Amino acid sequence: MELENIVANTVLLKAREGGGGKRKGRSKKWKEILRFPHISQCVELGKTIERDYASICEKQPIGRLLFRQYCEIKPNLQRCIQLLDAMEDYEVTPDEKRKSRGEQIIKTFLSKQVCFFISKPPIFFKTDFQLNIYIFVVPALTRAAHEYLSGAPFADYQNSMYFDRFLQWKMLERQPITKDTFRQYRVLGKGGFGEVCACQVRATGKMYACKKLEKKRIKKRKGESMALNEKQILEKVNSRFVVSLAYAYETKDALCLVLTIMNGGDLKFHIYNMGTPGFEKDRVQFYAAQICCGLEHLHRESIVYRDLKPENILLDDNGHIRISDLGLAIKVPDGENIRGRVGTVGYMAPEVINNEKYAMSPDWWGLGCLVYEMTAGRLPFRARKERVKREEVERRVQEEEEEYNDKFTEDAKAICRMLLTKDPKQRLGCNVDRAVGVKAHSFFKNINFKRMEAGIVEPPFVPDVSGLSCC
Repeated sequence: MELENIVANTVLLKAREGGGGKRKGRSKKWKEILRFPHISQCVELGKTIERDYASICEKQPIGRLLFRQYCEIKPNLQRCIQLLDAMEDYEVTPDEKRKSRGEQIIKTFLSKQVCFFISKPPIFFKTDFQLNIYIFVVPALTRAAHEYLSGAPFADYQNSMYFDRFLQWKMLERQPITKDTFRQYRVLGKGGFGEVCACQVRATGKMYACKKLEKKRIKKRKGESMALNEKQILEKVNSRFVVSLAYAYETKDALCLVLTIMNGGDLKFHIYNMGTPGFEKDRVQFYAAQICCGLEHLHRESIVYRDLKPENILLDDNGHIRISDLGLAIKVPDGENIRGRVGTVGYMAPEVINNEKYAMSPDWWGLGCLVYEMTAGRLPFRARKERVKREEVERRVQEEEEEYNDKFTEDAKAICRMLLTKDPKQRLGCNVDRAVGVKAHSFFKNINFKRMEAGIVEPPFVPDVSGLSCC
């Protein structure tokens, strides 16, 4: 058994490193697998596909790339794209460099030659330059550029070879996905309905985690709706802070969800198995900020997560985190609240324990639990390894106030107290400001959320992924 594990680990490590050859883990037949269909085979797709500028040219990576390539051969359109790039760059520019970057943009782009698509350039005041370039100029120019590009340029693009290529890519995307699409590697972990294995796309060599939901277990536990719900939730979410669903297929015995692979282990491992339990303040801030962004993206889709705990927060090779395991997540109907006594003991909010109706409030309570645990190295209402009944933990959550040791700064205490407020109506994140209010708390004063969401903030810790971690 030991020898089998060594062999399985070695094979997986080699696959993660690209196989050591020129093909980078791709199959010998990868060119054949990715061969584009003749454009004549895409005619029917071209008639039925939704031709929406925002969907095709902004949200879909391959569509965005091909539209930009088309614009590069047209001087006027190329200037539009350069302007949009400058606007995006300005939004993630550090505060101390923002004024000079704004002046550079104004000098370079606010001319009739570049802003030909708007009749009147936005007005800004030099006395309040740094504020107004963002509040007025950037949004106005960005909106005007997209409005222009979505008109005649988008119509012309649809008659170009670049759009033909887009249709060919969409045809490739529609090829059936089966177990033969992937190479399967060793088991990374186990869940309630089955195993999670590493897998690799034969055509590209890209690594993923394959979550196998065994049909017999699903049927035995009457989990059909739960399995389908997880797939539907994953399909709706597009966030760098939540694991992504890349593919889904079924075999005779299992439903398979192919997800982002996270090789850096989970937060529980890092909190308790890497020296003294807990993290330094900068790591707590970084992880809490990324979790906050992930929750914001879920809530934007009216999805409440309901199972925030360290085991469900995974690190990638570079030290960024993603929220995983959306089995308990659920979409909240517009204007309504839901009821459901679900979650993990010690992390469930008072309103969940009391079986009261709620919307997004349990997730902000969960964030408070995580900030507390990452700082103190223990849960707010349960000591580590304490043998205590569920009913006692729930009583503490409902009746007692959490205690703070000297590991907590004043800002850390303040945000925990506001997130761990018993009354959800008074809890941080649960009023009209929602995630914006949480991100504005002084605990995050050193976090630039624009740069965080763009993925350009360096993590304070990079995990050692030479070993193998669960996904």
